[in-house]
Amino acid sequence: MTEEKKKEIWTIDELVELTEKVQTDSVTYLEKELPIQWCDLVESEEPKVDLAAVDSADETAKQEIFAKFGTQRVLAMIEKANSKNPEGATITRDSWEKIPATIRWQLSGSILGNKDSGENFRRVDEKRD
Repeated sequence: MTEEKKKEIWTIDELVELTEKVQTDSVTYLEKELPIQWCDLVESEEPKVDLAAVDSADETAKQEIFAKFGTQRVLAMIEKANSKNPEGATITRDSWEKIPATIRWQLSGSILGNKDSGENFRRVDEKRD
C-alpha cells in the first residue's frame, strides 16, 4: 500500500496575501542567472482585453491579441513588485523589449507558473546561426 499524500489547503487570507507579497525566482540563460520578482494581481489590476475585438478577429489576430495581453499581464505583475521592492527590480517595462526573446519566454513562464528552462528556444536560436 502506498501512503496517500495529504493535500494542503489554501486559506483565503493566504491567497489574499499573495497579491501583496513580492515573490522571487531566477531564470537561467546561457549559464548565468537573472533574478526576477513579481506580485500576483487582483482583478482590478489585470490588463483588459477588448472582447469585441477578439470575437471579430481571425485566428492570427486572436493569437496576437492574447500574446499582447499575456505580455501586459506579466509586466503588470513585475511592475507591482518593483513598486513594492525597488531595490530588487531587474526587469522594467523599458528593458523588456531590449532583452532576448528567449529570456522573456522564460520570465513569463516562471511568473505565470509554466516554468520552462528555455532550452527548446535556445536550440532553435542556435540552429539559425
